[in-house]
Amino acid sequence: MAIMNLKVLIRGGGELASAVACRLVECHFAVVMTEVSQPQAVRRKISFCEAVYDGTQTVEGHIARLVSSARQVYDAWEAGEIALVVDPEAAISSVLKPDIEIDAIIAKKNLGTRITDAEMVIGLGIGFEAGKDAHVVIETNRGHNLGRIIRHGIAEPDTGNPGDIGGYTTERVMRAPCGGVFRACRDIGDMVETGEAVAYVEDQPMNAIIPGIIRGLLRDGTRVTKGIKAGDVDPRGDKAFCYTISDKGRTISGGVLEAILSHFNR
Repeated sequence: MAIMNLKVLIRGGGELASAVACRLVECHFAVVMTEVSQPQAVRRKISFCEAVYDGTQTVEGHIARLVSSARQVYDAWEAGEIALVVDPEAAISSVLKPDIEIDAIIAKKNLGTRITDAEMVIGLGIGFEAGKDAHVVIETNRGHNLGRIIRHGIAEPDTGNPGDIGGYTTERVMRAPCGGVFRACRDIGDMVETGEAVAYVEDQPMNAIIPGIIRGLLRDGTRVTKGIKAGDVDPRGDKAFCYTISDKGRTISGGVLEAILSHFNR
């Protein structure tokens, strides 16, 4: 089979799933993504799942279009676009019959992906065992093994800590102070100071813990539970980082591409 004719289904439309999608469409793969009806991406500016709300989403020049049928998936591909469908169970797979399925939901557990779903099945991070749930697993933990292809066994355990950026880890993350409706008073790309209110949940403020630029923020009006990650402050203060794929995303997507080529280019 010619590699250029391979069809790829990506489960999930968040930050890492979108990085993988960009890498693959850049290499001329036909990509369809499946999502839930109300995705909650924090790094919204680089997440294709925003197309669920807006109809389209552009990340680094690549367009994802919300579609509702297999016919529309093919129309999007013909236009050189990524197709995105609200389909949490990835039922459209039975019609499209993708050659490759990638579980990029990052749920930290397997939500139903099976090694028999496609000729090649790839799982990102923990929750999958290579050789059992997927043909390969891609390491998603920051560090020496980030992006490594695991052909036997599982990925490293979740550390529970965000990656170090500018000397900060947990301090970068803003969490909902209580349950309720999330209302943003600042936006992605805004500079904030320590203690400054970035959003409110009901009447309680969600404040920046460190100074920097808002790199990620939940969509206004999202219903949240207490403690959920709702924002991300980047202490480096570079606005371009809010709208471009991260080093982590590029590394993981490179591992995915290598795994695909090593399997099909034989």
